[in-house]
Amino acid sequence: MAIIGGVAGGGLLGVGFWFARERDRLGDRTLFNVKPNEAGLSGWVKITRDNGVVVAIPRAEMGQGVQTALAMLVAEEMDARWNQVRVEDPPENGVYRNVDILIDGLPFSPEEQGSVVDIAHWMAGKLGGVLGVLATGGSTSVRDAWHPMRVAGAVARDLLLRAASRRASVPVSELLVVDGEVRRKSGGRVATFGELVDHVGDLSAMPAPPLKKPSEFKLIGKPLSRLDIPAKVLGAATFGIDVRRPNLLYAAVLNAPTFGGSATGFKVKGNLPKGVETVIIVPGGIAAIGTSWWRANKLLQEGIEVQWQPGPEPDLDSAALWRRYEGLMQDGKPALTRTLGEEKKPATVRPIEATYRAPYLAHTTMEPMNCTALVTRQGDKNGVEVWMPNQSPTLMRLIAGKTADVPQAEVTVRTTFLGGGFGRRAEVDLVRQAVTCAMAMPERPVQVLWSREQDIRHDYYRPMALARWRAELDTSGGALKLVSVAKRQVAQSPADQFATRVIGLPSQGKPEGNAVENPPYAFPFYKLEAVVPDGSVPVGFWRSVGHSHTAFFDESFVDELAVALKKDPFEFRRELLAKNPRHLKVLETAAKEAAWGQPLPAGSGRGIALRASFGSIVAQVAVIDGSTLQVKRVTCAIDCGPVVNPAIVRAQMESGIIYGLSAALYGEITLANGAVEQSNFPDYDAVRLADAPAMAVHLVDTGSSSIGGVGEPGTPPIAPAIANAIFAATGKRLRSLPLRLG
Repeated sequence: MAIIGGVAGGGLLGVGFWFARERDRLGDRTLFNVKPNEAGLSGWVKITRDNGVVVAIPRAEMGQGVQTALAMLVAEEMDARWNQVRVEDPPENGVYRNVDILIDGLPFSPEEQGSVVDIAHWMAGKLGGVLGVLATGGSTSVRDAWHPMRVAGAVARDLLLRAASRRASVPVSELLVVDGEVRRKSGGRVATFGELVDHVGDLSAMPAPPLKKPSEFKLIGKPLSRLDIPAKVLGAATFGIDVRRPNLLYAAVLNAPTFGGSATGFKVKGNLPKGVETVIIVPGGIAAIGTSWWRANKLLQEGIEVQWQPGPEPDLDSAALWRRYEGLMQDGKPALTRTLGEEKKPATVRPIEATYRAPYLAHTTMEPMNCTALVTRQGDKNGVEVWMPNQSPTLMRLIAGKTADVPQAEVTVRTTFLGGGFGRRAEVDLVRQAVTCAMAMPERPVQVLWSREQDIRHDYYRPMALARWRAELDTSGGALKLVSVAKRQVAQSPADQFATRVIGLPSQGKPEGNAVENPPYAFPFYKLEAVVPDGSVPVGFWRSVGHSHTAFFDESFVDELAVALKKDPFEFRRELLAKNPRHLKVLETAAKEAAWGQPLPAGSGRGIALRASFGSIVAQVAVIDGSTLQVKRVTCAIDCGPVVNPAIVRAQMESGIIYGLSAALYGEITLANGAVEQSNFPDYDAVRLADAPAMAVHLVDTGSSSIGGVGEPGTPPIAPAIANAIFAATGKRLRSLPLRLG
């Protein structure tokens, strides 16, 4: 969420910001919901009398394994046993802010250096401390938690040693923590964690002890069992759709058919049916509220006439929008222009040009969009409670308070498990509608639930994008030689729109940061022009955001360059990555494990692609059947720096591959008469289990100490890997997504 540029541009950074003292990331020992028979060791960890270790997890668990990974960081430094670790949601507090999510949204490539980059990173870090935003996204959870949660574990271990020393009258120097208990170095247990609950509270704070060296890790790097799985397997996990409160009502929603539209009135045909209490106008549409969601939804579909105020472009269709983008490709003013290297003009050149297209995409989270809200009135004071699968309780709390005109202190947001997030659940439209419904039914909780049709037709889409690559080859010598490449792309900016619609900041017209990152290849000369169009179609963060389409553009064209230069696509990339050893090792690992260069069955093809995103480097090789376009096998290599849990990394790579594969083969949102044409999985399909490829994931250790994300980097390379495999199998170069031979 690249909010920092908008916040700074909006004049919200005053003198107070520059001199703001960063909050202590450890937090007070009483912060973490300390109950009887518990003792807080910091805002991140507490111990229980039954010898348990409870870790605060301020990030949303949406299937990515964040509860497990973050708990491992604390347990490692604390020397706790894994089977004594539990997790809980902490209260909303700035201690748990996500700083990396702001830094990651800056419009710089990871390799860019200099004073401007350093100052921007510093500003983002300070802003994170001032705003205290709790958010899950950008594959930043482990990156942001790597230091503070390990420090919390080390401080907890120190407190336990000092408490045991005082209790047993044994010098701290003679004690150590092993397997979740304090022991003498000479052998013998001194105290369990539970026995120290009453002995840590009055100990003075001490500087954090040194953190472990990687060679000392006992848990980090191990495929430990996930903490969220038992509840999910046993059916005990609570997702947003599972929330059940006393006297709960249900609300079905019908959103305006065109983007930016609204309801100005409605008429119910006859009387309200049994099970429906009322119908109201909500932001973006109307809602029917009752004791049965099914009856409420049926009324909206069959028993009501709505007067709609159309959006700003009620006649918009995909063909017209592509023509608009083509005009911007020719004449649009770039919001960003960047050059790298020195441009040279040989006597004779051969130009190569290719244009690529990527459509709008919906998120289609497995759990339908939902939010439950309760508004209570006590005299002249109102309070709001929200139960919701969301990626930023800070933003949900902000919007809930504004909607109900309630002070932030009177709003409580409870984050449930998320049945998929992918950026969609960072949006605030559901909380606006749910609180509006709850205001109409005070003292009764109301659960807003969207149908799949409403979800697909009223998403915040991955932007459609148009890109034109152009290269010049020197033909004056004996062999062709690459002398320059240039890319011009047209795409809306999710970050720009997000800051405008959620926080109300003025549009900056800047491109999405990770849509303009520099390629890792050593091109002699590189030029980028990014045009950011206005548009009524709402766009948002989609798994891997800008990387999801720019990887397809970039890696497809690199393959085309290799063909033009009569070079093997893998070997050509190796040449261009000679000065990037991390990228090179990942590429070579993927190629080796995929048996690059070895014969394939007739009609099959093998394609390769590389993308660095969210601090990680991923290369993938896809093998496809050229007649059916079925992807048979995907080999994936990733360098994400230090690996917390290899099983989670592999699962996330497989998940990212399947998500990207569905988009590459099927994903396409089209417009007609100002509205989305697709409505459900029959016309917005996904890869089914029977068609899923065999997948092998290889973790590459390049010696980097930089922490990379894993939730999103598996998605970007798969589309270009498949497209390049299709060319290898059929000789047809597909430059538009989704990939279709016909």
